[in-house]
Amino acid sequence: MTAQLRQPTTGVAAAKSNVAELTVSELSNAVKKTLETTYGYVRLRGEISGYRGPHASGHCYFALKDEKSKIEAVIWRGVFSALRFKPQEGLEVIATGKVTTYPGSSKYQIVVEALEPAGAGALMALLEERKRKLGEEGLFDEARKQLLPHFPRVIGIVTSPTGAVIRDMLHGFDERFPAHVLVWPVRVQGETCAQEVAQAIKGFNALPIGGPIPRPDVIIVARGGGSLEDLWGFNEEIVVRAAAGSAIPLISAVGHETDWTLIDLAADARAPTPTKAAEWAVPKYSELLDQAAKLSDRLRVGLRRALEGHRSALRAAQRGLPRAQDLVALPRQRFDAVQQRLGRGLSANTAAHAQTLAKIAPRLQVRLLQQRVETADKRLHLAWQRGSNALGRAAGTRRTRFERVAGRLAPRLVLQRLDRWRNLLDAQGNLLGSLSYQSVLRRGFALVRDAEGRAVRQMSDLTEGAHLDIEFGDGHIAVQTLTAGGKAPTGLPTAKPAVTRAGAKKTTQRGGSQGSLF
Repeated sequence: MTAQLRQPTTGVAAAKSNVAELTVSELSNAVKKTLETTYGYVRLRGEISGYRGPHASGHCYFALKDEKSKIEAVIWRGVFSALRFKPQEGLEVIATGKVTTYPGSSKYQIVVEALEPAGAGALMALLEERKRKLGEEGLFDEARKQLLPHFPRVIGIVTSPTGAVIRDMLHGFDERFPAHVLVWPVRVQGETCAQEVAQAIKGFNALPIGGPIPRPDVIIVARGGGSLEDLWGFNEEIVVRAAAGSAIPLISAVGHETDWTLIDLAADARAPTPTKAAEWAVPKYSELLDQAAKLSDRLRVGLRRALEGHRSALRAAQRGLPRAQDLVALPRQRFDAVQQRLGRGLSANTAAHAQTLAKIAPRLQVRLLQQRVETADKRLHLAWQRGSNALGRAAGTRRTRFERVAGRLAPRLVLQRLDRWRNLLDAQGNLLGSLSYQSVLRRGFALVRDAEGRAVRQMSDLTEGAHLDIEFGDGHIAVQTLTAGGKAPTGLPTAKPAVTRAGAKKTTQRGGSQGSLF
């Protein structure tokens, strides 16, 4: 029987055999708990990589990397909607969150709860990129900017109600042209700043003209100076679009003169300070008086100079005009010359006609005139004879035809036809009388006419106080209505004619009456 040799058990192997067994889930959860307990909240600086926008669920997944390492990152939907700075591919940021693991893939990640650009350089890069994007859309074009009203009656101010800015602006309005100031309180710093400022601009534009709250004639968005991070709410896209879309002229007064934000580019005017914005919006009362006095002086001097110039021009023109005697001297001389020629011309004309008459007189003889008269008399007598003969022949022809027709005419036939026509005419007359409205009136009805003689067929055609004419079978009467058509009088006595009958007067031949046919 061969003996089998057994290797001695070492100490390491004995220790391994004493380790408790763990499931994969238990180990993953233990690692997760250890990692979260050890690190807690951390701030990581890195470049955003692999960002493709929010997932369909609203969560965001990307990675933070530097030149040597990379860590996965996730932003839950509720946190993403409240972020001031949204993730952008390639942007260097500082992320604040908790380090944890994702057991489903055995990798660790950071759950981001706050995100900010890494330094002013990153902020400026983001600002320049947003400025370029909005500028390409035309939101900063000078052509779309509106002119500020010269004398606004209502000023809308979007600012913090507790800061020194609003006090300085209201103090500046006291010395200026009277205006009504409306303040829309907003936060001028923080996560909700951009949303509140945009809503305030849209709210002022939504006020109706002539409503209980007056609609501003100009809007001022004001804030004191601060760092780039403090003023970042006025660089948000929602604020820039609200300012560019404002139908009311808007003045941007954010920060000091050296500060600038994107709302300055979209506004219709940019004031270096909030106090200067108040001066631009409303002119100073004393300056208006001084300007009015200066303009009045200039107008007075200009009118005086214009009058002096016109007076000098009038005098110069007067010196250049000829005298009245010189103007009429030449026409008077021509008149005298024509007058002299007229006498000689009349004498010459009379002499010429006398010579013409002397030449014609020898050819004029009474015998020639008598011969012409005799010839005309013969022609007239011959024409009379021809006309008489023709008339006789025509009369004889007509007489013959008349005699032939008269022979065929019998008085009895004519009388019979006349009797038929008389009976037909009597029947038509009786029918016309029965159909006439006077016969209806004689049966107890009445015809109502208005003041213009038109028949009134419905009560709704009547108005209160209307004058009417009522025709009965035996005459007319004038009345006046007490109420409008369709309304019965309440609490009134029985209706009586407004004009009492002074005696019915029979009339014939009133509109619609039938007259004789002959």
